[in-house]
Amino acid sequence: MEGFKPFGVPLKNLEPSILLVEEYEAIRLVDYENLIQEEAAERMQISRPTFTRIYDRARKTIAAAFVEGKAILIQGGSYSTDDYWFRCNNCKEVMITLKPINNCRRCHSDNIISLNPD
Repeated sequence: MEGFKPFGVPLKNLEPSILLVEEYEAIRLVDYENLIQEEAAERMQISRPTFTRIYDRARKTIAAAFVEGKAILIQGGSYSTDDYWFRCNNCKEVMITLKPINNCRRCHSDNIISLNPD
C-alpha cells in the first residue's frame, strides 16, 4: 500500500500528508499486530521513547488527514530492514517475510514485486 485518499476525490485535487515508512511501521506493529509499544520498539531496534515519538507523529498525521480530507502518502523516512517486503500485483496484498517468496500467500499468484529499497 502506497497511500490512501478520500473516496470520490481525484488525487490531483488533494493535498497530501506524508506518512514516513517508520511511522507506518509503528502503526502496523501496535495497531495491526497488537504489540505493546515496548515490543514494537524492540522489533524496530529503537528506544521506547523514540518509538513513542514516531507512533505519536503517525497518529497525528493520520488524524489530520482524515479530519482535513487529505490524501496519505507512505514514503521516505529513515529505515532499514532484514525482512523482505512484497506486494502482489493481482490482489494488492502486502507481505512481510523472513525469506524471499515467489507466490502471494493470499491469491497464490506469482505476480509479486519486491518493496525493499535497493
